Amino acid sequence: MDLFSIVSCLFLFLLSLCLYLHFHTFPNKSSTNTGFKIYPIVGILPGFLKNRQRLLDWFTETLVKTPTNTAVTRRFGNIRGVVTANPKNVEHVLKTNFENYPKGNGFVSVLGNFLGRGIFNSDGEIWKVQRKTASYEFNTKSLRNFVMEDVVVELETRLIPTLEKASETERVMDLQDVLERFAFDNICKLAFNVDPGCLGGDGTVGAEFMQAFEDATVLSSGRFRYSFPYLWKIKRLLNIGSERHLRESISTVHEFADNIIRSRMESKLEKPQEDLLSRFMGHEYDNSPEFLRDIVISFILAGRDTTSSALTWFFWLLSSRPKIQENILKELETIRIQNRKNTGETFSFNELRSMQYLHAAISESMRLYPPVPADSKVCQNDDVLPDGTFVGKGWFLTYHTYAMGRMEKIWGKDCNEFRPERWLEDGVCRQESPFRYPVFHAGPRMCLGKDLAYIQMKSIAASLIERFEIDVLNKDMFPGYILSLTLRMKGGLPIRVRRR
Repeated sequence: MDLFSIVSCLFLFLLSLCLYLHFHTFPNKSSTNTGFKIYPIVGILPGFLKNRQRLLDWFTETLVKTPTNTAVTRRFGNIRGVVTANPKNVEHVLKTNFENYPKGNGFVSVLGNFLGRGIFNSDGEIWKVQRKTASYEFNTKSLRNFVMEDVVVELETRLIPTLEKASETERVMDLQDVLERFAFDNICKLAFNVDPGCLGGDGTVGAEFMQAFEDATVLSSGRFRYSFPYLWKIKRLLNIGSERHLRESISTVHEFADNIIRSRMESKLEKPQEDLLSRFMGHEYDNSPEFLRDIVISFILAGRDTTSSALTWFFWLLSSRPKIQENILKELETIRIQNRKNTGETFSFNELRSMQYLHAAISESMRLYPPVPADSKVCQNDDVLPDGTFVGKGWFLTYHTYAMGRMEKIWGKDCNEFRPERWLEDGVCRQESPFRYPVFHAGPRMCLGKDLAYIQMKSIAASLIERFEIDVLNKDMFPGYILSLTLRMKGGLPIRVRRR
């Protein structure tokens, strides 16, 4: 019997054990009324398997029922942890006791093949150096202008013409796919000033790169959701199944990025370019091609998946709420009148910033469907959270952004409703505490691209809403979600568009 057959037999045996325990034994009494059902040996595995297709809602339902919106959990293999949707706990972990909750070696190793030592997959000095450099660059006016110019060009030459063509032919299109292609082209220009041409172009430069990047993202994140946490390591060792596909996808991504980086380093252009690669090449900490590649890939991941995810859910929510669409259109019309601009003319940076209702609507959409629905840290030393929950050394701690958006204690009895007005005070979109609304994380790891992301999302949303009526097919049915490193819509978002 070969090794793979042995692993398969072991898996079937443990699965049978889980089912037996689920139906014939009682869980730990302490977790029956508050938190997850934790069984001997297998921990929460029976519940995990039962709810595997709806993990976010399972976690949410569990946390809602606990007195402090926090629950202790244990996975198969005696992997212990705490999951919380309590803002005081989030502030403690992400700010007050930040040094005690790094990413941790476990998290870093899961994504290490793909992201290497990039800013989203590192701790300590390596993270601090990247953070310091990125913090400076993201606050420069030149980078903001570079992003604005690129978004405008992509909108006018690709995104809007793509929807206009679909309007003329009355064909059904997948808006999620279109937004992902748009975002991928956009972020690749920002990252290393290369145009993959995935939306509206011939796609010959970056089609393979984009597909490999998407596969690597999905398969890497899938490692976190294995019923038996170490199974992916066995598959990687044997180079079989999803791990073989992942290795091939990562190789394609790395080769594409490496070629660009080496070409840029060899050319030694006299005039520095505005992209992130050029900006990081000017710093002395580590100029190796591998380190630069890790940085660039991390930013592509952040820029591509988050904005496209947020806008996909935003347009789905908007499709069944004509009154909210009307409010956005009125705001856009008012801004055009005030600035003496005609429909179709590009919105300026200041005009985008003045879109308070649209800002509130996008924020409200991300409250319910955050691009990154949960994030985890590892506890370095024994700790007690503000709500009294003990966290042991080596335990993981997950703050659940998706669940927090559905907590009555935070958002009130209408927490499950899409209501942009909750963000407005005297017509101005208020700032919410990042510990109650950690969509862009919080504390020292707060997302540096938050302001640029809002500008990009508002620019896209305003341009499309103003020009097109977007009819979502089956808009009254919940489409479901797919868990990758971000929250993607299952089956995409099929639409028909018509010119206004």
